[in-house]
Parts: sequence; structure tokens; C-alpha cells
Amino acid sequence: MVKPPEGGTLAGRGKGHTAVKTAKYRTQSSAKWLERQLNDPYVQQAKAEGWRSRAAFKLIEIDERFHLLKRGSRVIDLGCAPGGWVQVAKKRGAAHVVGVDLLPVDPVPGADILEADFTDPAIGPQLIELMGGKPDIVLSDLAHNTVGHKQTDHLKIMGLLEMAGDFALENLKPGGAFVAKAFQGGETEELLLKLKLAFDVVKHMKPKSSRAGSTEIYIVATGFRG
Repeated sequence: MVKPPEGGTLAGRGKGHTAVKTAKYRTQSSAKWLERQLNDPYVQQAKAEGWRSRAAFKLIEIDERFHLLKRGSRVIDLGCAPGGWVQVAKKRGAAHVVGVDLLPVDPVPGADILEADFTDPAIGPQLIELMGGKPDIVLSDLAHNTVGHKQTDHLKIMGLLEMAGDFALENLKPGGAFVAKAFQGGETEELLLKLKLAFDVVKHMKPKSSRAGSTEIYIVATGFRG
């Protein structure tokens, strides 16, 4: 059971660097990942405040800049596991949140979570049905399992981003917002053109809580014209 989020800051939480030895059953890459997790201040703060993942701070930063999550908002979260963004949306006043992910997600009060593949054409209508109408905000932190082939992974990234964008364009309420994870150079000109034609403002943002070595950025589109 995850305790509800409460106050806290990064100050004073670090206890020095924790090194992880590579055991016989652990690859060098997995040991590096574990060491990074153990020494990541955002991971530590997420645990301290009851957020399910460090990704919660990315949405918090985005919302503090763009003021998207208003009391009574209706939000659809694509790729919601383990539920950190769902928690943030509810904590910041969303009346109803509907999430979907391939992975199981523990219940979040006030949210409906669907365990399913968003790329299945039948899932979009199910999300709208669960929402009971059009959302004010569509969030997408969708990611795919990489196969190690740069071109293939790039195409998969673009495919998920375009699907999320199309879903937002088809379903958002007028005045609504769309937030989606992308990667530098990973969005197509066609998608950006569609967003710029459909929204008043389209910007890119890299939250401070996004790891410095990561190429991930977030597209934030506001003022959906409908």
C-alpha cells in the first residue's frame, strides 16, 4: 500500500553515493541501473513522499509551468504504469482520471485503470467510455521495449507518439491540453504541424527531473481549438 503524497524536498535526503557490486547473476548494465536508482535523489524523494515513481516530478514540473491540471479536470493518461502521473493528477484536483497500460497498476482512488494495449484500435473508445465523455487533458508517457536496433526503436517511438497525438486530436474538449513524451529528433514534422494547427501553443520542455543523459523531452500543447 502506497502512503499518500505529503510534503518534502530534496534537501538533506542524500546519504552519500551507494555502490553496487556486480553479482554473478547480475549483468554489468543492470548493476549500473540499480546503482543509478539507489543514488538518484528523485527516486529517494518519490519514496519519501509516497509517489509511485520519480516520473511524478516530471508532470509536477510541467504543470507548475503550464498550469494544466485544474480542479475538476478530466484526464486520460496513456502508458500510466506504475501510476505516478495518475497520483499527481488526482492530487492536483482532477475530478476523474482514466489510465491505460500493458502492465498491471495498483488502484488509485478516483481513477479507472485499464490493463490493455493502447495500440489496439478498440481501446481508445473504451477509454472515452470509462471517462464518460471527452477529456480536458490527454497525457502520454508511452514507451516501448527497445530491441537494440536504432532505426527500429526510432520508428516505434514515433509510432506511439503519433498514435497518442491522433487520440488527443480526436477526443479532447475545446480548450484542452496534450502532454506527450518524445525524444530529441523523435517526432515527425507531420505530427508537429498537426498539433500547431490544432492548438494555440505547442512547446517543448525537458523537466529538471528528467535525467541529464536522457534525450527525452515533452511536447506540451495547450488551447485545443476543437
